[in-house]
Amino acid sequence: MARRRQAVTIKHVAADAGVSLQTVSRVINNEPNVRPEMKQRVQGAIDRLGYVPSIAAQRMSGSRSYLILALNDRDRTIADWRARQGTDWVDQMLLGGMLMCAEHGYRMIFELVDTHSDHIEREILGAIAALQPDGIILTPPHSDNPQIVSFLAKQNIPFARIGSHENGFGIPVSMDDHGSARMATEYLLGRGHRRVGFIAGSPEYNLSGWRVDGWKAAMATAGLPTDGLLAEGDFSYSSGESAARQLLESMNRPTAIVASNDQMALATLEVARSLGLDVPGQLSVISFDNTPLVHFTQPPLTAIDQPIASTTSKAVELIIAAHKGEARPEALTVITADLVERGSVADCIDRLGG
Repeated sequence: MARRRQAVTIKHVAADAGVSLQTVSRVINNEPNVRPEMKQRVQGAIDRLGYVPSIAAQRMSGSRSYLILALNDRDRTIADWRARQGTDWVDQMLLGGMLMCAEHGYRMIFELVDTHSDHIEREILGAIAALQPDGIILTPPHSDNPQIVSFLAKQNIPFARIGSHENGFGIPVSMDDHGSARMATEYLLGRGHRRVGFIAGSPEYNLSGWRVDGWKAAMATAGLPTDGLLAEGDFSYSSGESAARQLLESMNRPTAIVASNDQMALATLEVARSLGLDVPGQLSVISFDNTPLVHFTQPPLTAIDQPIASTTSKAVELIIAAHKGEARPEALTVITADLVERGSVADCIDRLGG
């Protein structure tokens, strides 16, 4: 039976190079005040032994943990997992965050936190004590939760707030929800639609309001009314069904609908079918998110492709810069979205004579 190879540790590197553990740690962490010849000796030992620095070794200097902690909404994430509906938000967040972390020698840890918990501060403090992260990423709705934000502001840890516009505590990084909703609406207006309905997301998320504002702004610029064309959802499929039925059974039925996420857009397609409405012949639909599901609907959904991976990547980059003492951006960092055209939008032939 083959003998298992002993793992190479920082102690082996120090012994091989004839230096202290602290010196090896300083070289690994690329700290100043290490003589070039000493760096060369340590690097030579690392190369000879095939040593891969561990987080524990990197922490020896006491200045960095090389961990970024990302906090996501517990209830909604678990609900999506249990419903087997996918969590593309989480997938894209990890994609962008982990790749950027890897470029800088960091690791990303993903934790679920209940924004409604009476013990939210205790939960976060426990994670901080256990992991000692160099920075924290907040995602909606945590990013605009005043209790969480004010608590983190006292912890002396850089943190980024994805989906937030408030340039106070933390580092806000926006995906331009207002501009994305406006872009989707203007695209429909450009295709001849004049009654463009909108299904809003949960009011618990500030971004829901920004998307509504973007839709309203596009309609106002075109001189078009929005009365009776807004329906409230909460990002769930069932709420999308109710909202779509409210819009499509009204006397002022829209010829197009922008839904604030893919689940509610899928529900809109189903309600349209139940009412005998052809998509896109009689109803055009645009969604937010652009998760894998929308590629396989009939017809495939035109969608706002939210730059979740790019936004998380930028958040990691800004956190690492802040931990190094670099000045944070004075202006809001905005990552713009794209609109992906598929088969759910057609030029409008207004059968209702509006």
